[in-house]
Amino acid sequence: MANDRAIGGGILLGSVLGIIVYGLLIYYWPLAVLEITAFVAVLVLLAILAWIGYTMATTPPPEPITDIPEMAPEKPAPPAAAPETKKE
Repeated sequence: MANDRAIGGGILLGSVLGIIVYGLLIYYWPLAVLEITAFVAVLVLLAILAWIGYTMATTPPPEPITDIPEMAPEKPAPPAAAPETKKE
């Protein structure tokens, strides 16, 4: 449990430091940082799409199911009785 708290604290500290560093970089070199950020975002998106395409292209198709057990035919339901009407 203490190890999880230490990892969580490290992630929190790293995230806050990352926000501060990114903010400073945007302030001093806005165009370069935005260009790099956009490039990395597109790179990540296209890399994920490439990974999905590679996985789909190289995964063999599933084997067809051939031994489906035969089921006994169902018995037909008895005919429904007509509702009785009351005569008064």
